[in-house]
Amino acid sequence: MEDKIIRFLTEIRPEFDFTNSSDFIENGMLDSFDIVQLVVSLDNEFGISIDGVDILPGNFSNVQNIVELLIKNGVTK
Repeated sequence: MEDKIIRFLTEIRPEFDFTNSSDFIENGMLDSFDIVQLVVSLDNEFGISIDGVDILPGNFSNVQNIVELLIKNGVTK
């Protein structure tokens, strides 16, 4: 699952190395438009629908938080 997340992040913002950051938002690697693109990719890949109330910067600040969000939405590791 982590590899897919990194792949999507890299497709959205290829200029950044997402494997070496602990906070994508604080480090300026993702903005709100990028998060929307990521949500669409994750929804399509995993067959889920991430609830709008969960689309918060903190849920997308690092790979672990994104994994936790996916698990909350029914994706299994």
